[in-house]
Amino acid sequence: MKTTLRTMVAGMLLTTSHAALAQEVPIVLPGAPGEAPRVIDREEAIALADTSYSPGDVVFMQGMITHHRQAVQMAELAPDRTSNDAVSKIAAGILATQKDEIAFMTEWLEARGEAVAMDHSMHAGHAGHSIMKGMATPAQMAELAASSGTDFDRQFLRLMIEHHKGALTMVKTLHEAPGSAYEPVMFEFTNDVVSDQQAEIDRMNALLAQLSSDPRATLTAGLRDAGEAISGLRLVAAQPKPAGFFDPKNPAQLQPLIEKDEEESEAKKDDDEEDKPQFGKRGSLLDFANTDMAFSGDLLVAGSYHGFNAYRLGDDGVPQLVSSTVCPGGQGDVSFVGDLLVMSVQDSRARVDCGLQGVDGKVSEDRFRGIRIFDISDITRPRQVGLVQTCRGSHTHSIVSADDETIVLYNSGTSYVRDDEELAGCFDTAGDETALFSIDVIEIPVANPSAARIVDSPRVFATDGQIAGLWRGGDHGEGTQDTRITNQCHDITVFPAKNLAAGACSGNGIIMDISDPRKPVRIADVTDKGFAYWHSATFSNDGTTVLFTDEWGGGGRPRCQAGDPMDWGANAFYALEEGKLEYRGTYKLPAPQSDKENCVAHNGSIIPVPGRDIFVQAWYQGGISVIDFTDAANPFEIAYFDRGPIDEDQLVTGGYWSAYWYNGRIYATEITRGLDIFALEPSEFLTAEEIAAAEAAQFEGGLFNPQTQTQVTWPDEVVRAVEESRKGG
Repeated sequence: MKTTLRTMVAGMLLTTSHAALAQEVPIVLPGAPGEAPRVIDREEAIALADTSYSPGDVVFMQGMITHHRQAVQMAELAPDRTSNDAVSKIAAGILATQKDEIAFMTEWLEARGEAVAMDHSMHAGHAGHSIMKGMATPAQMAELAASSGTDFDRQFLRLMIEHHKGALTMVKTLHEAPGSAYEPVMFEFTNDVVSDQQAEIDRMNALLAQLSSDPRATLTAGLRDAGEAISGLRLVAAQPKPAGFFDPKNPAQLQPLIEKDEEESEAKKDDDEEDKPQFGKRGSLLDFANTDMAFSGDLLVAGSYHGFNAYRLGDDGVPQLVSSTVCPGGQGDVSFVGDLLVMSVQDSRARVDCGLQGVDGKVSEDRFRGIRIFDISDITRPRQVGLVQTCRGSHTHSIVSADDETIVLYNSGTSYVRDDEELAGCFDTAGDETALFSIDVIEIPVANPSAARIVDSPRVFATDGQIAGLWRGGDHGEGTQDTRITNQCHDITVFPAKNLAAGACSGNGIIMDISDPRKPVRIADVTDKGFAYWHSATFSNDGTTVLFTDEWGGGGRPRCQAGDPMDWGANAFYALEEGKLEYRGTYKLPAPQSDKENCVAHNGSIIPVPGRDIFVQAWYQGGISVIDFTDAANPFEIAYFDRGPIDEDQLVTGGYWSAYWYNGRIYATEITRGLDIFALEPSEFLTAEEIAAAEAAQFEGGLFNPQTQTQVTWPDEVVRAVEESRKGG
């Protein structure tokens, strides 16, 4: 009876509740602060739930119509100004596709009762600039209209490439906005814009490269028989990788070809589509990439993702292989200190025992990431004698000081932070315990390398007590690079003779005082609007100028194409004046490369010519450049070498990782092909006496470690000969 009564009461309460909820109550829209609220109806209240299209979609379509119209205007100039059939075809294609898309966008707006023209205020304000990416200025349009022939072709292609890139950015911005491009038709259209305009960008880049007079622009592809271009240099030797450091079945580490059936191929021919080969998205399971080098006396060690190879330097500087050491782990950057060889290891597959089987699982006692130490007193039988595990592995390291008792080095880890369960004290969370926003100071006892350890992890990016005191990531404003957050250094070049270090630290270039090697102190820092990722740093021989490189695209992307910005993925030169870094100039490889060549600024070194600042630079598959930056505001190229792409159909990561001057020769590690050696040749830019002086330069201890810079000196008679050779210009 009681149960029945409780059930009846509950039912009555439930009924009353539903009735109350169903009653009409005012729906209020409060308005902005200070405004009176107003009552709205149900239809207005749920208007936001109409997700067929958003205000952002409307602004995008309006802006893209304006954007497309300028492309049409540029294309309409072509028939009267070009005699190049390829340019004419590109212009005709743009006219057809852009006019069709303008018609579609106009109909889309009109069908929804939206204005076709953008609100005039949108053009003048920040919003207008933010969506009108890549459009040419009135001055550029006037200059294009006044040009003809090859001059028109180059301007047209450069402007149109930038214009198309702007459209891709507009689509990307739209897709990142919540609720935008939700409508299926809208989403499909924007994706078509991306695919069509990217294809046109690729075609225009290739054509613009063909218009270049630089012999490096259109070299033929091949692993061993690629086309070559050289100026101001002599190729002394080109050595392939040693046995055990490449896959004989796939030496270029190409991706596997996806076989097509005959019916599919015929269908593409019928549709007039180019039947391009298709490849699997994954490359070889093995990684044999050559990386960095170090030199001691007549000994050269070349690092690799697979271990390292040791060579003796013979006649004309030609290396002779003396031993190969297999120890997979990624990076493989190396440095000499007496009979010890230090090696950086970062990959999660690396093992304590140098085993080839890799490591499974998120946490493993077998995993090694950090600094390896080898005894190379017998270079034919290197022995691993020490390990220092670090939270982020070791991407690079820098030997700061060394004596008979202790080695001090800085470790730069750039990878993920490992689990605290695998290495105690490793956290990537916010707070003072984080492994981010620091470098490692490591001490190695020479008599007992197994006792090597981290002695400090200084917060070199801190400002006003905040450990994240430098660049927080993001772009620098309209038309600038999206730059990585500064929570680590990629390279730190130490200059003990000056008690200075220059750090290329992801989002910043920094200068540190290393008077006390164990306690580095940041004394200057700078950002650069053209830098995506601060990669490496080199001082001039007198320490007054610092050259920083930007690894835009991470090293695996084709960032030297004809339409790419000349101040992105480049070198920037800064004067070090009164403890501050002052921008002076920028330099980038002038020769356009193809979309099958990864290319961006990478590692190099000073070529020691008295009275001049000369630098040899590796550009991956862009080859090597020798650059004069004596006037840092006007750097220029004085010599180069380049090969064509590794493969004509695939973008394979390859080219020069490093190019270094040592004892009169330039040594360059080719990631995929092997090791190349060059000699400078006299030219209009360089006298025989200047080359002889560079060959006679004296490096302290006969040692070259890539991130430890020594101040070179010259015999007096050599300097006098150089000065005499320059008389009369």
